[in-house]
Amino acid sequence: MPAQSGNWCRLFYKTLIRPLLFVMDAERAHHFTFRLLRLMLAIPGLTTLFRALYLVRDSRLERTVFGLTFPNSVGLAAGFDKEGYLNERWEHLGFGFVEVGTVTPLPQPGNDLPRLFRLPQDKAVINRMGFNSGGMEAMIPRLQAMRQRKIIVGANIGKNKATPNAEAERDYQACFQGLFPYVDYFVVNVSSPNTPGLRALQEKEPLQRLLASLQTLNLATGQPKPLLLKIAPDLTNEQLDDILEIARVTPLAGIVATNTTLSRAGLSTSSEAVAALGAGGLSGAPLRQRATEVVRYLHENSGGQLPIIAVGGIMEPADALEKLAAGASLVQVYTGYVYAGPALPKRINQAILQQAPRC
Repeated sequence: MPAQSGNWCRLFYKTLIRPLLFVMDAERAHHFTFRLLRLMLAIPGLTTLFRALYLVRDSRLERTVFGLTFPNSVGLAAGFDKEGYLNERWEHLGFGFVEVGTVTPLPQPGNDLPRLFRLPQDKAVINRMGFNSGGMEAMIPRLQAMRQRKIIVGANIGKNKATPNAEAERDYQACFQGLFPYVDYFVVNVSSPNTPGLRALQEKEPLQRLLASLQTLNLATGQPKPLLLKIAPDLTNEQLDDILEIARVTPLAGIVATNTTLSRAGLSTSSEAVAALGAGGLSGAPLRQRATEVVRYLHENSGGQLPIIAVGGIMEPADALEKLAAGASLVQVYTGYVYAGPALPKRINQAILQQAPRC
């Protein structure tokens, strides 16, 4: 029965729900879906139904990574629940963890509309959202409202667009200190291509200063929380070596690999159509191979000692298994969730269980 319900949900989404959503502008469809989910997950009976449809319970799925015990390996990547509206309720949809944000200290509207585009031929998305955020102070009450949660919640933090890079540490420190009591781990985002100059913070010297300043704050709490770094897929091997050195010296709890790419190579969508959409980071199926290469490089060159959360091009369970085989400890989905639908976490967890030894 569970397999039949999963197949039915997948078919229902693919043949009815996704075509209706894809008629809408991509960002409008996202907001519509969120409003609907917030409404439905406030109804106990529907929550029970969602859990029956999408949640896989099995102790073999549990993973302990950087000192935290995750109910399963599948997370929702940052950018989906930007404002933390659902937080712990993602557990009802089968996730083991969720990363909220990117959170900035002050509210900001992000880039001009339109700024989110689908490439259905490629099962991809281009976005230039620009850290649109209600700000840290708006996020805190929603995090405070979490009660008896079983899901791990991380915070992805960034700087405001108006903050020059020379003062970026101030923004990251503000978010870290403000959100510290309410989340389980932090991810420092310096790899979005949609905030001017942000990726310059990935260079070795400014990045090491930034992470060291956050780690100083972290250790001063007496109960430090895992601090991770999210990196771009467009880094060279030499730059990845720098990341590994910084991770060792700081020290970081782990790496999130990877963010969106600036590359447009190998797309089926015409170059003219892609160019007409303008700038932005590309996510989805075209990113799968490069993201896996980065995960494998980091895993092998750290001697398997650095936990990695893999994200990028996970459209089907096989893609998640590929990332785990390359050395990832956990995986996250975003664009794959848009194209494959809400049964994707369940299907990934079922695929992991098929490979797990029976107790």
